[in-house]
Amino acid sequence: MKTKVLLIFFVATALTGCASKAVDQKAASAQGTYTQVCKKVSKAEIAALFDRWNRSLQTDDADKVVANYAKRSLLLPTLSNKPRLTPSEKEDYFHHFLEDHPSGKIDFRFIEIGCNTAVDSGLYTFNFAKTGDSVKARYTFTYRWNGSKWLITTHHSSLMPERK
Repeated sequence: MKTKVLLIFFVATALTGCASKAVDQKAASAQGTYTQVCKKVSKAEIAALFDRWNRSLQTDDADKVVANYAKRSLLLPTLSNKPRLTPSEKEDYFHHFLEDHPSGKIDFRFIEIGCNTAVDSGLYTFNFAKTGDSVKARYTFTYRWNGSKWLITTHHSSLMPERK
């Protein structure tokens, strides 16, 4: 009988300890008292992420372009009214966008860096080799470090309101 009582006591104590540890972790998370290691990065490295994305456009392969985006990300494209959330929706957009062989050039940029996040916003121009057209637009790329590389989490692009 003593053995059963002792066993029940030890099991109850162990479970109480586990429960309080889980509560402590939840409380720490809710209070924002967790430790995060921030990836050190320069503005030049963030600027180079646009170059990586632009080089992927040059391949004319929509899958290679989409590989720059985090799985959970948003594309608000220049030439479509439909927000693109899934990799397949982004692939569909880029499949059509790449038909005219676009190439982008940054005209003005503003970069902000946070802990494992970065924002690159500004103005860019796209030239389309197939049609000879040129399109000026505003852009914002937000990036997140995923532990091994920087990926786009939001990409917003819109035509310039004033055409000159």
